[in-house]
Order: sequence, then C-alpha cells, then structure tokens
Amino acid sequence: MRVLLVNPKSKLPIDTRTSPSLGLAYLAAVSERRGDEVRVHDGDVEDRPVEEVAREFRPHLIGITANTTQVMSAWREAARLKAVLGDVPIVIGGPHPTVLPHESAARPEIDIVVRGEGEATWEELSERIEQGADLAGVRGITYRRPDGTIVDEPDRPALDLSTLPRPAYHYFKMDRYTNLQPTVDHVEGYSFPIMTSRGCPYRCSYCSQIMERRWRMRTPEDVVDEWEWLVREMGAAEIGVLDDSFNIDRKRVLRICDLIIERNLQHVPWIMINGIRANLADEELLGKMRQAGCIRTAFGVESGNQHILDTIIHKQLTLDQVRKAFAAAKKVGMETIGFFIIGMPGETEETMDDTIRFACELDPLVANFSIATPFPGTELYDIVKARGRILAETWDDFVFFEGKARFELPDLPAELVERKWREAYRRFYLRPHRIARTLMRKQTWLQLPRTLRMAWRTVVTGAL
Repeated sequence: MRVLLVNPKSKLPIDTRTSPSLGLAYLAAVSERRGDEVRVHDGDVEDRPVEEVAREFRPHLIGITANTTQVMSAWREAARLKAVLGDVPIVIGGPHPTVLPHESAARPEIDIVVRGEGEATWEELSERIEQGADLAGVRGITYRRPDGTIVDEPDRPALDLSTLPRPAYHYFKMDRYTNLQPTVDHVEGYSFPIMTSRGCPYRCSYCSQIMERRWRMRTPEDVVDEWEWLVREMGAAEIGVLDDSFNIDRKRVLRICDLIIERNLQHVPWIMINGIRANLADEELLGKMRQAGCIRTAFGVESGNQHILDTIIHKQLTLDQVRKAFAAAKKVGMETIGFFIIGMPGETEETMDDTIRFACELDPLVANFSIATPFPGTELYDIVKARGRILAETWDDFVFFEGKARFELPDLPAELVERKWREAYRRFYLRPHRIARTLMRKQTWLQLPRTLRMAWRTVVTGAL
C-alpha cells in the first residue's frame, strides 16, 4: 500500500526552529514496518504543493498531523487532496483533532480522526483499510459513517514506548531543515529530535495535554541506543530532547548521561527543547548533563508572581526553586532559556511587571515571552469561555509568539496584555549588557541579516 504522510505548513512566526516532525517519522516507520511504500510531505520545507506530489504518487491512504495553529491548513490541504484523489481515505491526527474530534470528522474532506497517540492506531487502521474491512472496533478513532453519523470508538490504552520503531528520518529532506534553535546556534550538519518519555504528571492550566495524567519513560539503554544510531549512522551534529518532562526520574537522567559518556557520544551537543522542571534540577544533575554534552536547557518559568503560579497556573513551583535552577545551570556552564507567559487570567499590570523583573533577574540567554493563549482542551480555555471572550477569529490566529491577545476578560483588557508583552521584550533585550552580549556572540555575525531583522522587530514591535 502507498502511504502519504503530511505535515501542513505551520503558522509559527519567522525565526522559529524547523526540524523533521518526530510524530510523522514514527508513523512513517510504522508504515515501513508493515511493508508500505511511504512518502512524507513537510509543508515547512517542501517547494511543491502536496496535491502535485499526490497526483504523481497516487497514495492509497493519507495521514495529516495538526496542532491548533495548523488545523485549518490541514483542512485546506485535505480538500485539495480530495479534489485530486477522490475516495482515497484521509486521516487527521494530532493535538487539535484529539481534543475536538467531531469538528474535523464533520468535514467532508476528512474521513477519519485519530485521537491521542497515533502509532498503534495507525497500524491497525492501515490494515483495516488495506483489507477493505469495516472500521468498527478500531480503538482511538472518530469517523463519519455513510449516513453522516459520527462514531467515537473507545480510547486506545497508552502505548508501551519500547514497541516504537526508530523514527524513519530517511523520508525527510534533512538538508532543508535548520538547526533546532537557529536564533542562537549555528550548526554545520543535521539536527535531530529525540523523545525519551511521553506525558506529564503535572497539569498546568495553559497546557494542552492530550493523554492521561501519566508519565511514561523509555529505558536509558533504549534511549542511548537510538542516540548512538543518530550520531554514528545518521550523522547528527545536534540532538534536541523533545520531552515535556525529561527529568521526572532523576536516576534515569543520570543513567542516560553516564551511557552517553561511556559510549563516547558527548562530543555531539544536545539541548532541551521544551525545558525541564526547575524544582527537580540541581547542580549535580545539571553538571552530569553538561558532562554528557548538553549545552543548553530551558525552564518553564511562566510567571514571576508566586500567587499567579500557585492559583492560576498550578505550576507546583516556587520562585526560589527557579532561581536555584538557573544559578546551578549557569554554574556548570550550561546556557539557559526561560519561557514566560504574559496575560494569564487574574493578572494585573503589577503581576506582569513582576514577570518582566524576574526574567531580567534570571537573565537567561534567551527569554521567550508568549501571550497567554486559550488552546482547546485546557483549563485556560474553559476559564475564558466562561468569563470572557476569545478574540481570535479562526484557529489560524492562535499563534502565541505574536503580539496579539487571543482573549480578554472584564478585568484584563487585550490592550494591556499586548502593551506589557511588547514592554517585556524591550526591557529584557535592550539592557546595555544584553546588547553587548549579543554583539560578542559569533552567531550574531554569522547570521547578520537575521540579527538586524530581530533587532528591528524588538525595537519596533517588542518581539523577537
């Protein structure tokens, strides 16, 4: 069977990272294991429209992934594919269709929605479609019957991560991707993501978790086997850990680092893309990570106001724990990134000032300020629907690193949030020592046009 896997072009702003979709790489590997002929079309790097590729490839099955900012693009691409291929089944999955499956299942261009983790469901679904069998009983899917009735099959249990094949990166045009964090790095060679665990035991109010409140891990040996494969066989020049909660199990992290060192893989730099828990990070842990080649970690700080962290975000984190984590990372020679949110419910100008001041105090290499965005499936979304109004007109408008508020509440006007967001970037990046640090970085001069563009955006709009 011929299978086409599609990643729609993202709506994220310029200068964000591009790397191959790990989710599609796993699905491609599952299809390859079945014996399927596979093609991957990543809209972020392709120069041909997907329908042109489909017209040549003539797939028997199409899978499209989508988060909230991609979903409308996914629907548009599905419609174009339907016009070219007719009755070929089109399946959509990802965070957004998982949370709102009927929204996609009701659309004429979508045949099946996969909810939650996709690998096992995709394999069973492929077998049913190849055999021309009925879809009833395939766990984890939502689909529309010929009479228009939408059916939700039961959820699929969480996957045993040890059953996953290695991601099939050979279907991606690797030379077209940037390094994982192009605003601060210059990497000669391929950058690959890796997933060592899935899920998170925490439940922050802004976070759209599509699985149960549970953390699942791969064994250190399994992780480093893949790590070594990326380095020795795939030619990785950089590796980015994509876990939501990498350091939940301290002993496991230490063991992974020891194995990286034992196998002499620490010469390839690695970074934490989504950050680690600050309350579970200390000098010993971070020092071991640094010895194993980790050059940068990120921390989800979110707010510099303890009341907002406790009562609105439910971060289960203290400001002192954050201070200690940043200090420990810097002491062992690791670069830091801080993620901060402006405009959560309950915020005032004073609490947003607290966040800006705290970011300046921590002084990470990179401070990412996002405007609070109520993604469906989050507690934040429920709060806004109950007490305020969503300002975004379509899902395309839910990009959270742009300077527009996506909601407002009676005591939190959009204008205030947007003003404080712009102010946050200016106050953080236009300090004299920050300007001097930027001018001293090699990357500044290697990518001078990008540096000048970012500087202009910071001064004029307040955004990186």
